[in-house]
Amino acid sequence: MNDLLVGCSFYGILHTENDPVLSLDEKFEMAAESEIFDYVEKTPTLDEIDEYKRCSEKFNLPVRCGIWFYTVGREEELFLQNLKIGSEMGSVLHTAQVRSYHEDGHLLSNEEIVEFYLKGFDYGEKIGCLPTLEIHVNMWSEDFLRVQEVAELIQNQGYPFRLTLDHSHIIFKIDNPIEQKIFDIDKDIENGSLVLDPFLDNNICDQWIKSNYIYHMHARSTVPNNPKNINAKHPDGSIGRGIQYPFIKPGLGEYHENWNEKLLDRWKLVVESVINYHYINETSPIRQITTEFLSPTDYGGGFKYSIFDNNVACAKWLKNTIKKTKYSTSVHNIKK
Repeated sequence: MNDLLVGCSFYGILHTENDPVLSLDEKFEMAAESEIFDYVEKTPTLDEIDEYKRCSEKFNLPVRCGIWFYTVGREEELFLQNLKIGSEMGSVLHTAQVRSYHEDGHLLSNEEIVEFYLKGFDYGEKIGCLPTLEIHVNMWSEDFLRVQEVAELIQNQGYPFRLTLDHSHIIFKIDNPIEQKIFDIDKDIENGSLVLDPFLDNNICDQWIKSNYIYHMHARSTVPNNPKNINAKHPDGSIGRGIQYPFIKPGLGEYHENWNEKLLDRWKLVVESVINYHYINETSPIRQITTEFLSPTDYGGGFKYSIFDNNVACAKWLKNTIKKTKYSTSVHNIKK
């Protein structure tokens, strides 16, 4: 059974957005000195490749995964280029966030998503950097029931469906009427076809896990009806959607709500389910989990708690959970 590695999003190597900007060397050094991360996740631009390679070797910290977001009808070549960059960096996976709407403005069809994915799939297989599609707001996958539809279309053509699970985008919509209006998922919840709550049977995350879709995971905690980020605004004046909840207790004045660790239980349960599934199923395709506490508006923008300290604390919890799960499954196998 392949062990799970734990990495950090390169965008999460900072304390707050108001701190001085760190150099590339300083970011790599900061991640390496934590002595908890096995890799970092980032897709450098073409002119950054050599510097990222230098720092990766200097600090013995691989760039194992890449990530980018794409508009179909405009950025197909960028998708292939980023897969090539990933291959040159030694990355094994590239997470693709595919926006909901085509460049010409129409809502993407399932067939268009499949076509985009398969173009990257064939190229990625040749060069050794495999694409995944991510669960994410503002992307086609925010309409959660479409994921199964797209997966089946891909599998019917003889290809595996590779998913990056970021279930923060699921958990924060629980008991959140405003967020549930997007793509009318409130109707899916009402008629029982969509279950968000991981405490309930037949929930959407369990379905994806048991379908063997999960090749990669992003770990950034959220809670049901997550507090909006009133400390940051988008250019249009709207406040942050609130897709991040501190993993560790913030200091006085660092967060605008009373922090309650118990609220993290649902988010943690999904992570534990993914890890447990991996260690009891030899066919489990996941190989790594990336912590992804971030500073943009919808996440940790404007807050005073340390983004990086939350990434480190989450990584320690992940590694401890992995260790305990490995032990319990090995004991179970011995008893059998």
